[in-house]
Amino acid sequence: MDTVSVNLNQLIYTLSDALDLVGVDDIDHGKRVAWMAQICAEKLQLDYKTKEELFQGALLHDCGVSSTKMHEYLVNEFDWEGAEAHCTQGYKLLGIAPKLFHLRPIILYHHTPYRILNSLDLDERTKMMANLIFLVDRVDVLCASYCAEENCKPLAAKPHVLEALQELDGGHFSPELLEIFLHVSHDDAFWINLENVRPLLQTKCDMQTKTTLPLTCLRTIATLFSCFVDAKSSYTAEHSLDVANLSFFVALQMGFDDITARKIEIAALLHDLGKLRIPDSILDKAGPLTPEEYKLICRHAEDTYKILSQIEGIEEIALWAGDHHEKLNGSGYPESKKESSLPLASRIITACDMMQALVQNRPYRKPMSLEEAMSVLAEGVKNHELDPEVVTCMVRYSDECYKAATAHSINPLC
Repeated sequence: MDTVSVNLNQLIYTLSDALDLVGVDDIDHGKRVAWMAQICAEKLQLDYKTKEELFQGALLHDCGVSSTKMHEYLVNEFDWEGAEAHCTQGYKLLGIAPKLFHLRPIILYHHTPYRILNSLDLDERTKMMANLIFLVDRVDVLCASYCAEENCKPLAAKPHVLEALQELDGGHFSPELLEIFLHVSHDDAFWINLENVRPLLQTKCDMQTKTTLPLTCLRTIATLFSCFVDAKSSYTAEHSLDVANLSFFVALQMGFDDITARKIEIAALLHDLGKLRIPDSILDKAGPLTPEEYKLICRHAEDTYKILSQIEGIEEIALWAGDHHEKLNGSGYPESKKESSLPLASRIITACDMMQALVQNRPYRKPMSLEEAMSVLAEGVKNHELDPEVVTCMVRYSDECYKAATAHSINPLC
């Protein structure tokens, strides 16, 4: 079938885990924002469609952020010059996935103060959702900052956060939304729940029925998230796109049907999701990694699998993506799998990931030529790391593979 049955809220919720990894230690920011927005939405008695858009927009509100430096600004500063840059970037990125087009205005304006937002030629519904996300987003920053300084739980931060909100000049947030928030946050339970909002949000995801999505739609959402990863470092820009392009080509040459090849392509698009957790300083390091830094690098494959395996309906894709650093002889990571445990789809992505990295510029070396890259792949076969049939196919179509690995684009699905 050229479709997949998924819960769209669950898909967005789970993939937002990757965005939350950007904080390295400060995880679940997007989840807390989504939960607070939903509590306010209930009090506002919003209709079902609006609550769904608010939920999805809150989870993805920081999709324009992939660097740890930018994330530090977001979680440590209430307001700063240039805050709009990640809003604009998020707006552009969401243009990749038509299924998420409706969220673009919310993302674009979620850091726009109400005094400016209210004068713009926008519908009132969009203004409300964008400003509500801005409000609860800043609440989470105020709360997290105080808790970090005082080493305390959110409940202890309650009076300080509410006092800070009421001392504002009134230009940041809609008076109505601020009043609603002050009302719903009055009870201590609101702040206690901020300690662990995941079970509360998961319940909301479970309430939504599954949706049948064409693979074309899943692929555009996967492309969107691959762009989040690739934007993290200038040295790995378009890496996921090129690995996906190459994997799709090799899968077809090895006899996979078009639908399975598309699924392999999607797994390749998502294979490096876990890298969002790795600090920029390590990804861009020009010298050798320390043992501790190497351990951080190695955990990204496991993080990728943990994220994707939570999405019902894409189990194979999750497995193939998580296997991309495993080797036939058991020397890979994260599980040291051996040949008998590695499906051909996983082996294709592993070889394609390696080739693309070899011909791409990296901080520690210049890109290799096609001949040099193929020599490294042949050595991988000799050491029983890479599948000989996959590498033989890549050698046979070496020029086409090199073109795919350096195209910085991807084959359209239709």
